Amino acid sequence: MTDLAVRELPLFPLPDVVLFPQEVLPLHIFEPRYRMMLRTAMSEDRRFGVVRWDPQSKKMAEVGCCAEILHCQVQDDDRSNIVTMGQQRFRVLDIVRDTPFRVGMVSWIEDTVSESHEELETLTSDVTRALRDVVDLTGKLIGKPSSLPADLPDLPRELSFWIGAHLGGPVADHQQALLEITDTGERLRQEFELLDQTRRQLAARTVLKDTFSSLGDGSSET
Repeated sequence: MTDLAVRELPLFPLPDVVLFPQEVLPLHIFEPRYRMMLRTAMSEDRRFGVVRWDPQSKKMAEVGCCAEILHCQVQDDDRSNIVTMGQQRFRVLDIVRDTPFRVGMVSWIEDTVSESHEELETLTSDVTRALRDVVDLTGKLIGKPSSLPADLPDLPRELSFWIGAHLGGPVADHQQALLEITDTGERLRQEFELLDQTRRQLAARTVLKDTFSSLGDGSSET
């Protein structure tokens, strides 16, 4: 199927859920309107838009991510368990209709790169190093060694999306903002700042833990 610059897309607002490209999102579809949405998507191109819904402000984000249905299992009561994968990001230009399910007119979003290739490589290396430090320090604090997956993306854009989708803590609070950034380098810079801040905090907590452990072991003089 050829993507047009602007198209209609069924929308699935989800409370506090931000889908990133290339990320898997399993969903349980049970509301009648979204059962209809699913049937429509399955009969067409197997795609719909996942958009973050803010329960506090009662507003839907303007930027979301297209979800492609990889697997659909319909139950006897017409509920469905589906597995989707994030594809292209989009911006909601207008709401075409609200019933029986929401449909928006959307335009696709692509990243731009303002840095040179060398600058982007350096930034990617810095972010990856900070990410590894955060994972290592977290493992030390909880007493359970942890590591990054072997298939961690090494391309700048893909890495920035992976971090936005997988890292909890302060990054999780910025997921929607990270999704909306359209410059790869800028997304990586913001993630580095978040990771570096987290790294410093974890390092300080690790020092405190080691200090109290030493005191508890009676290794210091009284």
